[in-house]
Amino acid sequence: MDSLKLNDYLHSRPPPKWLDVLCKLQHFAIITYAVDPARFDGLFPERFKLDCVEINGVEKALISVVPFIDVDFTSAVYPFPKFTMGQTNYRIYIIDKQTNERCVWFLGTTLDSWTLAVPRLLWNLPWYSGEVKFDCDFDESQKIYRKYKMTTDATWAPASVELSQEKDASIELAGFPDTETGLVYLTHPLAGFYHRRDGVLGTYRVWHKQLKVSSANLKSASFGLLSRLGLVTQEEQQVAHSVLIEPINEFTIYLPPKVVK
Repeated sequence: MDSLKLNDYLHSRPPPKWLDVLCKLQHFAIITYAVDPARFDGLFPERFKLDCVEINGVEKALISVVPFIDVDFTSAVYPFPKFTMGQTNYRIYIIDKQTNERCVWFLGTTLDSWTLAVPRLLWNLPWYSGEVKFDCDFDESQKIYRKYKMTTDATWAPASVELSQEKDASIELAGFPDTETGLVYLTHPLAGFYHRRDGVLGTYRVWHKQLKVSSANLKSASFGLLSRLGLVTQEEQQVAHSVLIEPINEFTIYLPPKVVK
């Protein structure tokens, strides 16, 4: 893999329009696993290919679990009520062969809010209900998490994870020529694709500034979706490729999602 530079991927925010959403993501974590690429066979169309890395001479595909709390979820354009809700995204790193863009394939999302009805029913997004709870203690003076726990009570994707942090721990991202390349890959895909609940290919885009993530340690994890689909076994879930964390950031989400012909 060639080296990637964040400055090549950062750009000004496209002006939001009528349905676009602005939200802050609190307790944002990216918990990544490196697994055999064959496990993802048949999950997405031929238009895409896995964006693999080589670790200790073996080709691996990467999949991340991304939990956070949507804070001040609201319209990016108009005065609108603000919502707070727990959410977890499940994403595989891919390349769009039509555009050569690095992007992600969403297996789906769990959301703890009645507003789930909008993306699920109006746009057929693969979003599912779950009761999401965070128990976190962020030390502002030391800029580390003293405690980070998330649990999701759900049928589709039950989950629990506990993380820890050490001050000034270095970020180590196996399989990448340098840390910056790994951060571009893991933190800066702006396009997502997925199969809608009716089987049609869909996509949407986001925008954010450079994420100011730091390294964290995985103490324990149980992601029922990954086990059920045979993507990452329960035993393998205890050893992450990497864990990146940021107390809060801000995303712009461009809506409505589009159907890909």
